Amino acid sequence: MEDIRGKRVIVGMSGGVDSSVAAFLLKERGADVHGVFMKNWEEEFDQGYCTAEEDLKDAEAVCETLGIPLHRVNFAKNYKERVFDYFIDTLKDGLTPNPDVLCNKEIKFKAFLEYAEELGADYLATGHYARVRREDGKAYLLKGIDNNKDQSYFLYLLNQQQLINTLFPIGDYEKSEVRQIALDNRLITFDKKDSTGICFIGERDFTDFIMQYLPTEPGDMVLPNGEVVAQHQGLAFYTIGQRQGLGIGGRKDSTGEPWFVADKDLEKNQLIVVQGDQKELYGTGLIARELHEINPIDWQAVNPRLTAKIRYRQQDVKCEVIPEENNRIRVQFTEPQRAITPGQSIVFYDGDICLGGAFIERKIA
Repeated sequence: MEDIRGKRVIVGMSGGVDSSVAAFLLKERGADVHGVFMKNWEEEFDQGYCTAEEDLKDAEAVCETLGIPLHRVNFAKNYKERVFDYFIDTLKDGLTPNPDVLCNKEIKFKAFLEYAEELGADYLATGHYARVRREDGKAYLLKGIDNNKDQSYFLYLLNQQQLINTLFPIGDYEKSEVRQIALDNRLITFDKKDSTGICFIGERDFTDFIMQYLPTEPGDMVLPNGEVVAQHQGLAFYTIGQRQGLGIGGRKDSTGEPWFVADKDLEKNQLIVVQGDQKELYGTGLIARELHEINPIDWQAVNPRLTAKIRYRQQDVKCEVIPEENNRIRVQFTEPQRAITPGQSIVFYDGDICLGGAFIERKIA
């Protein structure tokens, strides 16, 4: 563990328990801690589903308890241009984006990093459940100790420059321990509910929100053989593997099993659905693009140990990576995987080390 006594550490304060405890732990280690509250969404974009004002008050209260300064910065323009516009454009293409991945790359470890440097930062810190190991001038991203909370999946696009002076103070703790530390040290966020989803969507209905930004383009819901079973509202409003909200019912030949989205046919504007856990929901592999390696990877050497996640909180699955042209890769799984979703990320691991990842382009049946 680095000796950070007297070092200036700029910590992102979200108003939640994780960043609160991160700041506390840094101060306990003798750092010169400054908090920063980032505003990433303007009310003018929307009608106030974000909890920014409440979160700011909580961040201010925690910083007052800890006796550290809190800076405020507005990254809403950056967020809209670099994250939200990408989110909408990707949905238009019929894909399912993960804005949290891009937010970490473009906001928390770019715009925020630049701002921290202006404040004289020696280190940047956040409340992510992840760890960084530094060896021989290189930084390695590691999973957090709490397997249920590990957030390395969302951080795979970070590079050496972003990681080398980054601290993840709570990465060595279980979530229950983090809450106990907050309670023991009278931080008001000790029992605050974890934020879920994307700030600009909040707790509301996803389809209703997206309809404000995307035109609806209804089409047919079809079986794999082409038989029409219902109508969809627009391909952007559905994701592979989705079960809820399909509105299919009353068929005479129904087995009573739930319906799932199996695929999308963008050219025909068709949503392909199946009833029950059918083979169409699975793929033996996938093609991914825009491969990002945190450190250069010898795929031939690492393949025998390689595992991957195709979604957050999925258990690691064994696979093999075959590099292709134009920064694409072919991934073969040892067992077929369910709901491989174009637009999402596949993230690779060698044990606890997060190696990097890529954007899923299509599944291999």
